[in-house]
Amino acid sequence: MKNYAFGVDIGGTTIKMSLFEMTGEMLDKWEIPTNTANNGSSILDDVAGAIEQKLEQKQISKSDVAGIGVGVPGPTIRGAEVVRCVNLGWGHVNVAQVLGGKTGLRVKIGNDANVAALGEMWQGGGMGYRNVIMVTLGTGVGGGIIVDGKIVNGANGAGGEIGHIFVDEQETEVCGCGKRGCLEQYASATGIVRLAKRALAADTAPSSMRGIENLTAKDVLDAAKAGDAKALKVIERMGKLLGTSLANIACVVDPEIIVIGGGVSKAGVIITDVIRKYFMNRTFSSCRNTEFSLATLGNDAGVYGCVYMLLND
Repeated sequence: MKNYAFGVDIGGTTIKMSLFEMTGEMLDKWEIPTNTANNGSSILDDVAGAIEQKLEQKQISKSDVAGIGVGVPGPTIRGAEVVRCVNLGWGHVNVAQVLGGKTGLRVKIGNDANVAALGEMWQGGGMGYRNVIMVTLGTGVGGGIIVDGKIVNGANGAGGEIGHIFVDEQETEVCGCGKRGCLEQYASATGIVRLAKRALAADTAPSSMRGIENLTAKDVLDAAKAGDAKALKVIERMGKLLGTSLANIACVVDPEIIVIGGGVSKAGVIITDVIRKYFMNRTFSSCRNTEFSLATLGNDAGVYGCVYMLLND
């Protein structure tokens, strides 16, 4: 009987790492920098080294470790290979094979947004449910769709790419994916700022956002909470597009709960209320009982989900 497992959430700036007991209790967590030099060629060496160091520090034998669950910022296939990770400089990499060879441990990988969704289902805002949509509102818009406790990964590892649902054919600016009119261009932190700057440029109406150097999504959300008309209009548009998109997804997967996470979600009910309003107006009648909640695990959601994925293969 194995007693331990590692969760590793690889981000573009830092790699979050945790040691868990098989019960789901986190025993330790730490971070190491993500070295993206030379197309991220040393990242898996760094992860392997950090795990070896932790095993030695805790005096844990590898024979007592179930394995390593890894989240990566890109589409994954077969629980082993990443297709492409732009933020890391990776092309097609068999992470399970490479990291497994370096550590001698079993490795299972998943998309970072998907594993965050699993983490929230297991120990966070979606706890107690097995049919979950999670949307992460950060620099971009990530997503994870869970049906009967299993991630919808898809044939190409692109399942749950909620941020790239097409929502506006009038859009002229290009999304990071190369298309125009993606949800991410409106519902992410950068999208909220972009909408606010457009609103401010449209006329000379007064707004507390005017004159703020380096305007952030938090500035826009704070202004909306204070009743700023332009900021409220921005949040209304964001909520309409996101709520409608989630209503469309619900018609396909019929979730029990929708969990909202990411930095933007910290604004709380001003975000969830407007998303829920448009969701309820547009969703199929059988989905109107869908619950909404805020994510609770914060930056730890990924490592929790990595371990859940590993233990429920």
